[in-house]
Amino acid sequence: MTRAEMKQVVLEALVSVVPEADPAEIDPEAPLREQLDIDSMDFINFVVALDEALGVEVPESEYGQLATVDSCIDYLTRKLGAPGGGESSIP
Repeated sequence: MTRAEMKQVVLEALVSVVPEADPAEIDPEAPLREQLDIDSMDFINFVVALDEALGVEVPESEYGQLATVDSCIDYLTRKLGAPGGGESSIP
């Protein structure tokens, strides 16, 4: 999956949680929670949407790595590229 395709998946997951969000207006480097006024439950729904779209489980301890669109893309790319079907092999 290319970086552009991954970005599209992330934006679609965001819009599924925040339907009023305009993907063209989302700053890929700005914190998602602040720019979209996402509360904790919305963020969890976003993580679930990513899991459903990509089959990548994100442990709660790693939620901080999903702070921006760019960091989501980086994190998900690493997870999908890790051995073991997308799960990190690092304990």
